[in-house]
Amino acid sequence: MIRVGVVGASGWAAGSHLPALAALPEFEVTAVATTKQASAGKAAAGHNVPHAFTDANTLAAHPSVDLVVVSVKAPEHSKVIRAALKAGKHVLSEWPLTADPDEAPDLAEAATAAGVLHAVSLQGTHSPDARFVADLINGGRIGRLESAVLVASGAPYGGGSIYPDLAWCADPAGGATILTIMAGHFIATLERMTGSLAEVSARLPRLYDQLTLEGTSRTIPNQTPSHVLVHGTLENGATASITVHGASGSPDGFLVKLVGSEGTIVITPPQPGTYMHWTDWDIRVNNEPTKVPDAYVTVPFDPSAGPVANVAAVYQEFARALTENRQPTPNFHTAARLHHLLTTIEEAARTGNPEEVRPRR
Repeated sequence: MIRVGVVGASGWAAGSHLPALAALPEFEVTAVATTKQASAGKAAAGHNVPHAFTDANTLAAHPSVDLVVVSVKAPEHSKVIRAALKAGKHVLSEWPLTADPDEAPDLAEAATAAGVLHAVSLQGTHSPDARFVADLINGGRIGRLESAVLVASGAPYGGGSIYPDLAWCADPAGGATILTIMAGHFIATLERMTGSLAEVSARLPRLYDQLTLEGTSRTIPNQTPSHVLVHGTLENGATASITVHGASGSPDGFLVKLVGSEGTIVITPPQPGTYMHWTDWDIRVNNEPTKVPDAYVTVPFDPSAGPVANVAAVYQEFARALTENRQPTPNFHTAARLHHLLTTIEEAARTGNPEEVRPRR
C-alpha cells in the first residue's frame, strides 16, 4: 500500500487526484494540506483522510506519508517538491513542474540525488487513446509518418476576458499560460504518439494588453500570449503543425491529423467542451471508425467522464514503477525536457528563426 499526502487538496486535486486515488487499491490517502485549517479539515472529512495540515513540510515529514502529491499553484511547486525531497519521500507533481523553467533541471537532479521516485502529471501521455494511436503508428498501420497536425482550443486562456480566480495567470511569472498549461499538455500528448519535436518555428501573438475579469467591469494588464503557433519537424523527419487558439470560456474541441505514406489517422472529441488530455477520442483510420481495444483501458473510470481517468492511469504507472524498481514515465527529467521545448518555442517566436530543440547541458 502506497500512503499518499496531497498538498493542495481543495483545488484541482479534489476533482482529479483524490477520486483517482480512492478508486485504486494500491493507494491510500493518509494526509491532505491546504493553506487554511478549515479547508484542510473539510477536504480530509470529505475523503475520509485521517490527517489535515496547513504546512507542506509537516505533511511531507509525517511518518504515514510515502508519496507527496503537489497540486498547488505553479509558483509553489518548487517549495513543496523540495520539502518532499528533504523528507526522503517520493513525489508526484502537477504540470508545470515549476514556474521557472530554468529551475526544472535542478529539481530533476535533486530528485535523482534524493533516491526517490519522481513523476509529473502529464496525464495525456497515459491516455489509452494516445497509447493506442502510438502503437498504430509504430506498427506501420499508416506507413511512414509524414506529417502531424494539431489544432486545439486553449480556453479559458488567450481570450479577451478571464475568470477572476485565474487573474494571476495574466502574468507569465505565474507559470500558467496558454503556452505552459495548454500547449504543454497538448504537445506532450502529441509527442507520445509521434515522437519528439527536433526543430521549431513559432509565433506567440498577444491580442489583448488588457483582460476583462468575467462578471465584472474591471480589467487587468496582460503579458501572456493569446495563441500558440508552431511549425517544425519531428526527430523522425515528419513535419508538425500545432495551433492552440485562445478563447474565453470553455474549449470547443480539438483535431489531430496524422498523415502517413500509406494512410491517415484523424482524431476528434466525441463531444465538444473538453481537452484532448482529459477525454476519450473518436479515432478514424483511413476514414473508418476505429475502437480502442479494451486492453488499453486499465482504470476503473469511464474515459469519457473527464480528467480523473487519465490521472488514475498516472498513478497506476507510478505503482508499477515502484514495484519494478524504476522511475515512472513521465518523470522530472521528462518535465525538464518539456520546459526546455517550450522555452525553445518562445525563443523561436522572439527571433523569428527556426530553433533546434537541443538537449540542455
